[in-house]
Amino acid sequence: MPTPTHCPYCALQCAQTLTPLADAVAAAAPVRVEARDFPTNRGGMCQKGWSSAEVLRAPDRLTTPLVRRGGRGTPLEPATWDEALDLVHGRLSSLRDEHGPGSLAVFGGGGLTNEKAYALGKFARVVLRTPFIDYNGRFCMSSAAAGANRTLGVDRGLPFPLADLGGADVVLVVGSNPAATMPPLVQHLAGARSRGGLVVVDPRRSATAALTAEGAGLHLASVPGTDLVVLLALTHVLVDEGLCDEAYLAERVSGWEAVRASVSRWWPERAEAVCGVPADTLRRVARLLAAAAPVHGGRGAYVLTGRGMEQSTQGTDGVSAAITLSLALGLVGRVGSGYGPLTGQGNGQGGREHGLKSDQLPGYRMIADPAAREHVAGVWGVDPASLPGPGVPAVELLRRLGREDGPRALLVHGANPAVSAPNVTEVRAALARLDLLVVADVVPSETAALADVVLPVTQWAEEEGTMTTLEGRVVRRRKALDPPGEARSELWVWRELARRSGVLEGFFEDAREVFEELARASAGGRADYSGITYDRLDAGEALFWPCPSDRPEGTPRLFLDRFPTADGRAHPVPVDHRGPADDVTSERPVHLVTGRVLHHYQSGAQTRRVRELVEAVPSPVVELHPLLAADLGVAQGDPVRVTSKRGSMVAAAAVTDAIRPDTVFLPFHWAGDLSANLLTNDATDPVSGMPEFKVCAVSVQRVADPEPAPAPTLEEVPA
Repeated sequence: MPTPTHCPYCALQCAQTLTPLADAVAAAAPVRVEARDFPTNRGGMCQKGWSSAEVLRAPDRLTTPLVRRGGRGTPLEPATWDEALDLVHGRLSSLRDEHGPGSLAVFGGGGLTNEKAYALGKFARVVLRTPFIDYNGRFCMSSAAAGANRTLGVDRGLPFPLADLGGADVVLVVGSNPAATMPPLVQHLAGARSRGGLVVVDPRRSATAALTAEGAGLHLASVPGTDLVVLLALTHVLVDEGLCDEAYLAERVSGWEAVRASVSRWWPERAEAVCGVPADTLRRVARLLAAAAPVHGGRGAYVLTGRGMEQSTQGTDGVSAAITLSLALGLVGRVGSGYGPLTGQGNGQGGREHGLKSDQLPGYRMIADPAAREHVAGVWGVDPASLPGPGVPAVELLRRLGREDGPRALLVHGANPAVSAPNVTEVRAALARLDLLVVADVVPSETAALADVVLPVTQWAEEEGTMTTLEGRVVRRRKALDPPGEARSELWVWRELARRSGVLEGFFEDAREVFEELARASAGGRADYSGITYDRLDAGEALFWPCPSDRPEGTPRLFLDRFPTADGRAHPVPVDHRGPADDVTSERPVHLVTGRVLHHYQSGAQTRRVRELVEAVPSPVVELHPLLAADLGVAQGDPVRVTSKRGSMVAAAAVTDAIRPDTVFLPFHWAGDLSANLLTNDATDPVSGMPEFKVCAVSVQRVADPEPAPAPTLEEVPA
């Protein structure tokens, strides 16, 4: 029977229908995947979505618990669930008794359902009683969240339905490449392209930047790490030329005069000297945005940001500058215009809303707020004083692992930090210092390969639940088939571990029961889900949070009447450019930028197990400009070594004029010696804790006479 659900990958959450196949066909993929019409994807999917069923039957799919009976250095061996869970419980209990609850830590993932994110946060705080929980969404949306919270009063990714983009005259995209990362989104840019209004800020002529060709818009090839300067200069022009929406600013914004003064320092000629975008182009883009704004009679304009700008030590300031630019033109809180960040991970939004971040409780409540603690503790049936305080962001959490004052045990659910974290050599060393590493996953990821205990769990087509899309829409994930072998839902795993710890109630295996409690716990919070039910979602209702029980229609568009701040007004923050923490020098004179390719996703643990995706892009390449290649004596396909302060890696050269001559690009989906995160910087944004993935200084050299290395087979990936 066909089952409607949603794709397991990005936050676009393309709608799918899964139909079980006969056993003779089901060896490679047990279900047939078809695209389903839905407002975000409109019947489209990318290659990852079309091939998503193959991961369900990956050759090395985990189907039984694994333990190292002889300790580190001995092989993982099959075990029963009772043996594995008894071992985990016993060692967690011993460590907590000897070193306190701070010796235990949890690392979650932005692909977990809302129910799993909620239950894992509750498990960490009620059963383990540890403050040390964070998730890989810290590497994704934390700067966007911090910037929106301090300026607009709430963070919801896109505060409007994605389809609204289609009516705009201008869409400014800063640091994002949706044509490669979420291709069905591109159709929503068609209106702006048809009117010459797609503007893309990116050091590369990415697939998205290429959409600006032939009069469809403009590509601003800025110096890596200078997106903030571009935004400050655009706002300067609006102020200098009297193009701001002064009535909107007077009515809906506080603190504008301080911002106006701060951008006065970034006239276009000064900005050009830093960001490399010609002053005339900056003026042209600012005027294009202004003409599109409602105050000047335009159809509307949007400013969208992505990880290219946000994964920076000044990522929060960059988001603040993007919001300031949008406020200057009166875009935010107007139908047909606005600002929003493009969420990357499938449930990066819901994960942070319901308890995976170190400082948050369900409903986007802050854990240090006494009223928030009292409300959530009341739902959980515990004493508010028993809840731990705030923990630390992901990078700091990983740094502390195995150290005297840090956690000695780590539970990893839905993440692969041995590949996805910055400065990954140090992260691997930290994981090795642990007394206990437990990984729950569907395949033996690189992090699972380091674990003491590996727990086989279900994935998207094998479970019920909900996800929250990049536009704040809650959607249903539905079970289409049973999991293989002994794979179990993490909801069951946490219930069983809780019972072993003496917590006999409050943890449910049924996702609907978990969601009903989540709705109560979120009630009254910024991310209020109390008016959402499975029945309403199953009936096809489009429900966007906040959706309180007394306003069950939900909120497709935020900020139309007021901002959720104390005075109901937006509070832009004056910011200034500092530059990357690891900037170019004579020793390392080239900028490295990292990102995704069309055929792979995140750490590649799933997509590197799909044959057609591996065959399409079997390994990473280093993109470099012909001028840089000529200077280095590098030809197409030559092996080149890229070296930063933290490490080096070798990959084949891809010589292209689609990148700046002072910049190279590496995708980050591969592991081991092919990991781009051997090079990336773990310096963090002081507000959000976001690491500076997207830019660092490197040297580039041609490798003479390398030893030949055969391309990995599907069964050999990952090594």
